[in-house]
Amino acid sequence: MSGRIVCFGELLLRLAAPGRELLLQSPALEVRIGGAEANVGVSLARFGHDVGMLGTVADNALGRAALGELRRHGVDTRAVRMAGGRMGLYFLATGAGHRPSEVLYDRAASAFASAPASGYDWDALLRGAAWLHLSGVTPALGAATAAAAADAVRAAVASGVRVSFDGNFRPKLWAAWDGDPATILRPLLEGAEIAFADHRDIDVVLGAEAGDPPDTHEQRFARAARRAFEAFPRLQRIACTTRVQSSVEHHALGALMATRGGGLHRVEPRELPAIVDRIGGGDAFAAGVLHGLVLGWDDADSLRFGHAAGCLKHAVPGDFNLCDADDVMALVRGERLDVKR
Repeated sequence: MSGRIVCFGELLLRLAAPGRELLLQSPALEVRIGGAEANVGVSLARFGHDVGMLGTVADNALGRAALGELRRHGVDTRAVRMAGGRMGLYFLATGAGHRPSEVLYDRAASAFASAPASGYDWDALLRGAAWLHLSGVTPALGAATAAAAADAVRAAVASGVRVSFDGNFRPKLWAAWDGDPATILRPLLEGAEIAFADHRDIDVVLGAEAGDPPDTHEQRFARAARRAFEAFPRLQRIACTTRVQSSVEHHALGALMATRGGGLHRVEPRELPAIVDRIGGGDAFAAGVLHGLVLGWDDADSLRFGHAAGCLKHAVPGDFNLCDADDVMALVRGERLDVKR
């Protein structure tokens, strides 16, 4: 594999109601480890890449368990800081039929959210890295994490480390403080070479374009991509998934990628009729696209691999996509779904 990839973000504990129950419908919660950037890191490690996690976790049994789970999947956690405080949590009630899933965040004043930006030595943390991946979740947590994300991107650009940025706009997190998403997210997009974002993410930063919107998602994405390429000269590619939902358990997932040269690649939607867990699907998609680009694949092949990885994640419980590269390639090739014996 070519080049080390480091991911900066918060490790979370996910506390989910069992099955399709509402939260505390019965007195039980299932615990898993997650976090947008960690999800990407685990996928890339399982695809065979050299991956390191960056950030801060609580210096207690929960933080150590979270780091241990990442190590179990091949992610290097030696650079993650441990500090006093608590782990960030989120609670999940998985929907059913036409009742949507719901996420409740409990991340305020976590060890990660409270860590001062000055505590990260980015020159040291990025040494030897080829890529830095981060997302819009981190700056949404507050002023300290917003400053840390901006510092990370500045240091990466200065040292020649390529930046991958996932928009991951979370209105509930931004609403908890007085941060301005447009102002805070802009320097992250300015430093990125690839962005995982759709037209809504671009509108958050650049403002909605005047006039009637185009008729289709693809047209809206293409127009937003042109605006982003004009605003951010470093940006080379923008990719996103498309999703049509028949019910909570049945979606159709497609994918789009726009390139600075004017290319527009698409993967036709695949029906996902028996979804197990959609959380982390976008992170699996991002990891799959990055996998192809890091290996030097062309844009179309990278997008197909990312799309297949995102589809497979919907059949894996938990935040992490635990499918390896051979599993993803089997779906890309359309291999039969016979039992593997």
